Amino acid sequence: MIGALGTLLFFAVTPVFARRAAVLLGSLRANFWRLLVATVLLGVWAHLAGRGTGGAAFGWFFVGGVVGFGIGGVAMFQSLPRLGSNLSTLIVQCGSAVVAAGVEWQWLGTRLSAAQLVCVALTLAGIVIGLLPRSLPRVSPAEWAAGLAWAVLSAAGQGVGAVISRKAFATAAAFGETMDPGTAAYQRALGGLLVAAVVVIVFVRRGPAPPSAAPAAWPWVTANALTGPVLGVACFQWALRSTPAGIVQPIVAAAPLLTIPFAAWLEGSRPRGMYYVGAALAVAGVAGLFVWR
Repeated sequence: MIGALGTLLFFAVTPVFARRAAVLLGSLRANFWRLLVATVLLGVWAHLAGRGTGGAAFGWFFVGGVVGFGIGGVAMFQSLPRLGSNLSTLIVQCGSAVVAAGVEWQWLGTRLSAAQLVCVALTLAGIVIGLLPRSLPRVSPAEWAAGLAWAVLSAAGQGVGAVISRKAFATAAAFGETMDPGTAAYQRALGGLLVAAVVVIVFVRRGPAPPSAAPAAWPWVTANALTGPVLGVACFQWALRSTPAGIVQPIVAAAPLLTIPFAAWLEGSRPRGMYYVGAALAVAGVAGLFVWR
């Protein structure tokens, strides 16, 4: 559960860095370069102190990265310009928690207790209240449909990706192996990087921009890589190694509620009143998950 809290904190600050990088490089390029930086950093750890690309569960971790990091991440970037950050994040975070709990129950047989389900519901209710935008974006019905479809795909990718990591850790344990979180994050990042590279090559003219194209972006890209795919995902894998995805994912889903005050301090914005109500409910739900874990 400490890993889940670490993920919550790192995932709370990474969107601010991601936004700055995306403005300078474009969202798809920024996503590619942050995954490349993260894969290199995680690879140094994995090949020097971890298992590298070895282990019986490598295939599961790689597929989890393709689904969660890759498809889930790219779909999120497609939803953001259509539905806006608040609504997209709301759908993706809450949806991924529901998907993770449902898929884990049906596939791995992991059931949450009644108390845990109440705490999950309380956390998700707080997220909805805290993130619900003041007004819905004014876009065409076609853009609404496309944005909603991308957001749902992202939620499904991230939720299923978390459960695949649970399957990977179970596979490693069945073979008597202990997989450290850094190596798990690296093997997962390889799958995500593959998807990000294909998307950039196919959909972005001239392919990935060279590092010299926007020097001002690289501090933000590096900060985004460190707090997201490196430290954030390593903590995420640490949490999933011992805790059901149906519990970890709702805790992680509360990260955008912490992003708001951080962005307010950095950018001078002010949260709306209902944010505090939602944050209080989410904190109560997360605290309950710690008590009834």
